[in-house]
Amino acid sequence: MQVTLKIFRYNPEVDKKWHYETYDLDVDEKERILDLLELVKGHHDGTLSFRRSCAHGVCGSDAMRINGRNMLACKTLVRDVGDKITVEPLLGLKVIKDLIVDMEPFFDNYKKVLPYFINESPLPADGKERLQSPEQRARFDETTKCILCAACTTSCPSFWASDDYLGPAALVTAHRFIFDSRDEAASERLHIVSETSGLARCHTVFNCTMACPREIQITKAIGELKMATLTGKVD
Repeated sequence: MQVTLKIFRYNPEVDKKWHYETYDLDVDEKERILDLLELVKGHHDGTLSFRRSCAHGVCGSDAMRINGRNMLACKTLVRDVGDKITVEPLLGLKVIKDLIVDMEPFFDNYKKVLPYFINESPLPADGKERLQSPEQRARFDETTKCILCAACTTSCPSFWASDDYLGPAALVTAHRFIFDSRDEAASERLHIVSETSGLARCHTVFNCTMACPREIQITKAIGELKMATLTGKVD
């Protein structure tokens, strides 16, 4: 299959402005966009820069815009996007080089929601772990699937307008801990997400849900957080 791959290019050391470079490639329709980028880097232009790690949709490092939509390059097949493919960096984050963006603002917001288990109570007397019923686990299971690829956050118009906005990924992480029956910092996290830079800036556009490669119902989870801040209930 003959495809035309158009790639966003920008090297701050030599370029005054970003541009696109186009490559005509002979590929299999079942190959992934990541395979095409590796082909370009290995055989056409070794200066091309992009992130990748596991290449199996788990690490989330190769999130980028493919034909205008946030996707993981390792999960997107050629046959699913056609023979004219445009690859660009995620929006809303500073471009470091080519398809690599500065993820620090994203992770700074992630850290604000206290993304770790908090429980100061003594362990059970029998020394066993803190138990949780299947129903209690199911309450937040959906939001444990986040891989921090930033596809949701960088698809959000509110994040484009202000990088102070916590963003969908941080809110999903807050949901994961707030609704965990073993955690003891729900009220503190609810206070954090109820600040001006939190839930108030979510306008239920649904871009985040459509962009999530793990198919997390992000908008639904954010809605549950909004309800919890109003009622004070997390059960």
